[in-house]
Amino acid sequence: MADDDFLSSRLFVDEALTDGGALTLTDAPANYLRNVMRVAPGQALLLFNGRDGEWAGRVEAVEKKRVQVAVERRTREQSPPTGVDYLFAPLKHARLDYMVQKAAEMGAGRLRPVLTRRTQATRVNLERMRANVIEAAEQCGVLAVPEVLDPEPLDRALARWPEALPLVFCDEAAEQADPMAALRPIAAGPLAVLIGPEGGFDPAERTALLRLPGVTRISLGPRILRADTAAVAALALVQAARDGAPPPN
Repeated sequence: MADDDFLSSRLFVDEALTDGGALTLTDAPANYLRNVMRVAPGQALLLFNGRDGEWAGRVEAVEKKRVQVAVERRTREQSPPTGVDYLFAPLKHARLDYMVQKAAEMGAGRLRPVLTRRTQATRVNLERMRANVIEAAEQCGVLAVPEVLDPEPLDRALARWPEALPLVFCDEAAEQADPMAALRPIAAGPLAVLIGPEGGFDPAERTALLRLPGVTRISLGPRILRADTAAVAALALVQAARDGAPPPN
């Protein structure tokens, strides 16, 4: 990441990006460039769409309802999906915004809201979540933009859990004192991380979790963390374990 360009403006686009291509941006992207970034003709920027890598572009024209951008050259190849599913009980308003943004920054590949028995916020604004994911990706140099899935009840997700996908269950009662020791054996491949709601899991949910094959319980320390803080702590541990893990066979 040391060679990446974090000074130029980065913009997520839906359109395909190709050598010598041209984009006509309207609606939200055009409004962002024109009224927030206040771009002018000739200004350079970086473009990405989560599929084609990162591309250098240049503003050609700024009009009332659209911005014309020339695509010049690829600056970074597309990175693969991270293979990390992040499951979480939705929170309310600003705290959910924060958690979603941090999950995107910390390497989550898919965001999966799950409704537990103690979930306080049962209505999820998926468009707002996706907007927060894109904003985090734009600001942090992320190319593999996390996918945002529809919410589902936790018991339904557990009932059809694939045996080949390890599940990291953040549990304050975990016996393993060293979370890194628990994560290293599973960190190299795809895995999922689950953070519960405020107030923790219902006893029946905890029992269902512990019955799953391949579940790994980790502790996030001696203090009780808020759910949004726990998300950052857990994903940071997973990222550190993956960085130090040998590649899968």
